[in-house]
Amino acid sequence: MATMESLIGLVNRIQRACTALGDYGGGDTAFSSLWDALPSVAVVGGQSSGKSSVLESIVGRDFLPRGSGIVTRRPLVLQLYKIDEGQEYAEFSHLPRRRFTDFAMVRKEIQDETDRVTGKSKQISPVPIHLSIYSPNGALLFNLNGQLV
Repeated sequence: MATMESLIGLVNRIQRACTALGDYGGGDTAFSSLWDALPSVAVVGGQSSGKSSVLESIVGRDFLPRGSGIVTRRPLVLQLYKIDEGQEYAEFSHLPRRRFTDFAMVRKEIQDETDRVTGKSKQISPVPIHLSIYSPNGALLFNLNGQLV
């Protein structure tokens, strides 16, 4: 288990570095993106099909914007970290060292950060929002057979 936790920690650091360097995957070059080579889980579906509900059920918190029409206009890179004790909190890569313990404020920051990049005109951007959630219940590990490790 310690090896798996070390691997997850390494992947999380590589994802943060890719985001900081502007490597969001899907590059137009002939070279493969490092981001594309990292293990990941994608939640995809049509508009209002429950993608946010799936992510919130994994995290165990309501924290994603809701509404009618196109609400999610930027990709969200969500990383879960298990902490041994203490209060659950969230951090955004664009606001280093600022801890959000109120998950309604996490929702508001996602909306505000989306508007800062795309404007309020419902434009869509490929630039991801990087959100880390630290929780005693976070980072459950499953093997390929779906069993809890």
